[in-house]
Amino acid sequence: MNRPQVFNRLTTLLVLASVWLASLATGATTVRASGGNSGPGNGSAVDKCSPDLIKIANTAGNTHVKVIVQAASSSSNNLLDSLLRNLGGTVLSLLPQLNMRLVDMTASNAQALAYDDSVSYMSIDNEVRSFGHLTTTTGTLQSRSQRNALGLNYTLDGSSVNIAILDSGIDTTHKSFSSQGGKVIFSKDFTGENRTDDPYGHGTHVAAVAAGVGTPTDGDYEGVASAANLVNLRVINSQGIGSVSSVLKALDWLMANRVLYNVRVVNMSLGAPAINSYKDDPVCQAVRKLVNAGVVVVTAAGNNGKLTTGQKIYGAIHCPGNEPSAITVGASNTFGTDARNEDTVTTFSSRGPTRSWSTDSHNVRHYDNIIKPDLVAPGNKIVSAEARNNKLLTLHPELETNNYSTTNMKLMYMSGTSVSAPVVAGTAALLLELNPNLTPNMVKMILMYTAQPLNGFNTFEQGAGELNVAGSVAIAKLVKNELLNLTPAVGSSFLTQSAPTAQTTISRSSFPWAQGLLLNHSTITGSNLITKYQKSYGKGYLLGDGVNEGLFTQSLSSNSWSGGLSLANYLMTSDGTPMGGGGIMCPTGIMIGDGIMIADGIMIADGIMISDGIMIGDGIMIGDGIMIGDGIMIADSSTGDSTAGME
Repeated sequence: MNRPQVFNRLTTLLVLASVWLASLATGATTVRASGGNSGPGNGSAVDKCSPDLIKIANTAGNTHVKVIVQAASSSSNNLLDSLLRNLGGTVLSLLPQLNMRLVDMTASNAQALAYDDSVSYMSIDNEVRSFGHLTTTTGTLQSRSQRNALGLNYTLDGSSVNIAILDSGIDTTHKSFSSQGGKVIFSKDFTGENRTDDPYGHGTHVAAVAAGVGTPTDGDYEGVASAANLVNLRVINSQGIGSVSSVLKALDWLMANRVLYNVRVVNMSLGAPAINSYKDDPVCQAVRKLVNAGVVVVTAAGNNGKLTTGQKIYGAIHCPGNEPSAITVGASNTFGTDARNEDTVTTFSSRGPTRSWSTDSHNVRHYDNIIKPDLVAPGNKIVSAEARNNKLLTLHPELETNNYSTTNMKLMYMSGTSVSAPVVAGTAALLLELNPNLTPNMVKMILMYTAQPLNGFNTFEQGAGELNVAGSVAIAKLVKNELLNLTPAVGSSFLTQSAPTAQTTISRSSFPWAQGLLLNHSTITGSNLITKYQKSYGKGYLLGDGVNEGLFTQSLSSNSWSGGLSLANYLMTSDGTPMGGGGIMCPTGIMIGDGIMIADGIMIADGIMISDGIMIGDGIMIGDGIMIGDGIMIADSSTGDSTAGME
């Protein structure tokens, strides 16, 4: 350690000591000491700081960093602010709905602050990047036509449901958003550029996939929830770059204003490397608060599914896709056809499990190993709205479709899980239109249960399977409306009538439903998932709650789950039949083993696992052109599997 760092640490410890003595006099929260060091309190700063923050503090402690400070729920705000001032920190932003602060301070002082009990977790304000025939192949149009034929009293176009889009802005002049952008009911910029249009070009495309009107194109290029309104929260700047703090500011605003603007669904086609465990990461924590408040949050899995050499990569799910309460979406390839018997998972779609981690006081890493993505949706060469004069097209003119010549009618191609996520967000809006009482967990459960298992792809690649709008609508319209007005018992009736046949036919292609769910480290199957109410379907729970985990074994709690359900022992490579059919990939028990799953980075001869997530200077790095920092990458379009479009 060099002399300036020693001096800085001594100064920090003296400041902390003075604050601690003052706190004894006032009866305030005590300061915590690191593992083996003497001092007031107990605990460790190591497990309360993100790995990249610790690395900077230990190697360049005088460097100023912007840090997200999560306050402990029982902390005194006055004491925390006093500590920050005494340690030379400047509070740049308060996020009261999330109980967080954005602070500028030196890295070593930031690490010292973590010793205090008033701090829950601290992480660096890293960069966030955007990632990059639809209604027919998903079964959306089919469901609408059935509604008309049967004379049912719903429109099935997302009416009365508003979707928040956290992205690079929306070009409200585009005809996909109706006259004078009437669909976009509110816009706010969080990038500091003081504009809410879309000079980058990503958010406009994403928003139109979720909720673009089809009238200008005679229905050829219509969003999934074409009558849903949009809330435009701009967190990605004109260069395609954002920050964790800009995303948190948007989510904090959303927590405070979700009811005012009737936001029931949030789409986040963006992400950052998933280093911090979801239990600590500030964006994951913010997502959890929104979901607990009744908002469905849909996230992109990421586009890091392969090396430049074409070899598969596992464990590259991005944040906040590593958050269990979010609906994390990978990308499928429909090859431009409406029939689904040839659909695959794209090679670029990020695979699970999540490899974010926490570090205990003994410096031992504990990996999350959550099974992700939850499902996949079309995300290859999707045509949607083109923002005027956008940077993506300037960099990659080959994305232009030349379908229309009028500026506010132009369309462009994009591929990526960025495009898949709004397909699912739009579908969530349809389900909430059908039944506004659905909880986020009910929406997530229905989407997974009715998904189509894709033959030859394992659970880490496709989750439960490919999105099936027609099947999810068939279930959602039968869920009892009054469930949220009661405290339903586990095992009580979930539907108003018998469950429909677990099979869907789209464009003369029939397929079975998955008939199962992902539960953190395992999968569960059984018809009682949709016929009987399960405790974890309520607000404030994860779907995986009620699963008892031992060192390598799992079991269901009868207080949370009804009988007649089967908790799987293995993750499978699907044979195209319901979940559990196919070849064994790996036992689910080793998912709990804190990293023993892939000790050297090799994943069971099925690809490469990034054993340390995407840690700076540590672990296996992804090849040139695929790291998030490189933005968009265009693969050979002749393969039909392009990675154009960002996350």
